[in-house]
Amino acid sequence: MIKVTFPDGAVREFAAGTTGTAIVEGISKSLAKKTVAMRWNGVLSDLADPLEADGKLEFVTRDSGSKDILELIRHDSAHVLAEAVQELWPDTQVTIGPVIENGFYYDFKRETPFSEDDFPAIEKKMAEIIDRGAAFTKEVWSREEAKQVFAAKGESFKVELIDAIPADQDVKIYKQGQWFDLCRGPHMRSTRDVGPAFKLTKVAGAYWRGDSNNPVLSRIYGTAFPSKAELEAYLTMVEEAEKRDHRKIGQEMDLYHFQSEAQGSVFWHPKGYVLYNQMEAYIRRRLNSSGYQEVKTPQLMNSKFWEQSGHWGKYRENMFVVPDEVPGVDEEGPVLSGEGELMALKPMNCPAHVQIFNQGIKSYRDLPLRMAEFGCCHRNEAHGALHGLMRVRQMTQDDAHIFCREDQIQSETEHFVHLLYSVYGDMGFEDVVIKLATRPEKYGGTIERWNAAEKALGDALLATGYEFEIAEGEGAFYAPKLEFHLKDAIGRSWQVGTLQLDYVLPERLDATYVAEDGSRKYAVMLHRAILGSLERFIGMLIENYAGRMPMWLAPTQVVVATIVSEADAYAQGLVDTLRAAGIRADLDTRNEKINYKVREHSVGKVPLIFVAGRREAEEGTVSVRRLGTQGQTVMPFTEALDSLVSEALPPDLARQAKSAAA
Repeated sequence: MIKVTFPDGAVREFAAGTTGTAIVEGISKSLAKKTVAMRWNGVLSDLADPLEADGKLEFVTRDSGSKDILELIRHDSAHVLAEAVQELWPDTQVTIGPVIENGFYYDFKRETPFSEDDFPAIEKKMAEIIDRGAAFTKEVWSREEAKQVFAAKGESFKVELIDAIPADQDVKIYKQGQWFDLCRGPHMRSTRDVGPAFKLTKVAGAYWRGDSNNPVLSRIYGTAFPSKAELEAYLTMVEEAEKRDHRKIGQEMDLYHFQSEAQGSVFWHPKGYVLYNQMEAYIRRRLNSSGYQEVKTPQLMNSKFWEQSGHWGKYRENMFVVPDEVPGVDEEGPVLSGEGELMALKPMNCPAHVQIFNQGIKSYRDLPLRMAEFGCCHRNEAHGALHGLMRVRQMTQDDAHIFCREDQIQSETEHFVHLLYSVYGDMGFEDVVIKLATRPEKYGGTIERWNAAEKALGDALLATGYEFEIAEGEGAFYAPKLEFHLKDAIGRSWQVGTLQLDYVLPERLDATYVAEDGSRKYAVMLHRAILGSLERFIGMLIENYAGRMPMWLAPTQVVVATIVSEADAYAQGLVDTLRAAGIRADLDTRNEKINYKVREHSVGKVPLIFVAGRREAEEGTVSVRRLGTQGQTVMPFTEALDSLVSEALPPDLARQAKSAAA
């Protein structure tokens, strides 16, 4: 007999080898109808697996709304997709089909690549397979048997996958009716459990196993949800996200561009750089008022710093090294000096900040020392991972490091969290989720130090009063960290801010201070960022606001547009007055109809248009048109100016002005 513990704490005995299916059917027929899998001792498993020893059992129901059920539905959908494709095109080879964020994909080898025109036929066949309700059954085959069967079917990719399975692991085969596939599992009970809420979304080319020397495969992407309502909500969000794509809006607003000669680096246009500078100026003011000292450190540094810090072993492949090989020689001498092979463009600022900290002797009275830098960093991101402003190779971070004593960890963490929430509020983000990411499998330092660091961060968060989640094993290799996730206007989550508590790096780079008792102690180092990459945060803001930036961030805050040429001089005077008041104003006196001008500036997401005609010039007024609203309001220019000056103040300066007025 074995003892099975249920989530409510109840313990029952069953015969060894009893399956999860038998247990749930014995408990409740209605529960059995909804249950599609189980967690056995915390591991997601097939409901039909026999239980051979004592353990904890949790049933996974299809209506649970959990991460487990999403993963199962999407995993099973991938198998249904693969069967559908091979039923329609029998000569197609199937390769791999994993679950990914928001869906799944499957890679196929076919002489004629798939296109979205094939989707209706595939989806129809998938619906038929789901309706059949064929049971998912698991078998364990010998390695040789599996290779022979797949080789006989012409499935050479599967043979290669079997060869890659470690010798100590079983070769698992999952069947659904007559169709079968190599798979680790687990799966739900049958194809019917997938349900009708699935959709194929796009097709793309992909190299087998990500190697450009290998064959190109057709990758079909799809998504699936427990219900049609959830699927429709997701598809609506995707449609809205496409409308808000920062790459499209950035082009419409003439903010920036990319080109192949500088992959992953941004060419900021004048309007885009106005937005960039407004962001940087805002966060600089917030840091200055919060006791940070700004520094500037080299971009190119000797690799010994990265070796000492531990980054070299962890991030070497993502760093730009100068040179990547032994320097060559041209007709006029060395291309680079011999020391060039030891240099690297910095991917982060922390080792450089330690070098500044180490200049001179620091006392316990000097701590905390908050050191900030808008550091330009380079990371050798894979070409396929680059994505507009969201994933670049050259970035600027609102990076800072706090050197403090152990007894200051809680107060410094609280100080940072409150500052971060204030900044996010100014940016229009109120929905913030905090995660405490703990020790990963590969880590630096001792377990004792890690335990102390994790406890210190957890205690500090509890003191702030903000709720947080635990992200097991997701810390940096040298420290646990806090992650701050923002939800945007259409419900997407973005991981932005971070704070990492680090005992390891100060020891490796000898960052010490003189303690009160005269002894030398290592400083504690808090790595922290609020916006993270300015490029990425700007891209996120563009999508959150669909390009309609808050007035203080808008590259052009107002355009004065004329109706008739007789108003040109009056309009020029208005622009001069606006600019003198610190407003970013442009003049449009082109010989075009006013409706054309309004449409054009609306596409450019200009918040306000002041329309000036003959009557406005005579009366000293403007017709005010606000982006996203219908109609216009006629008012004296002085009144419009006062209102605009107030609205255009950045949030922190607006608070200062309000406080001064009070």
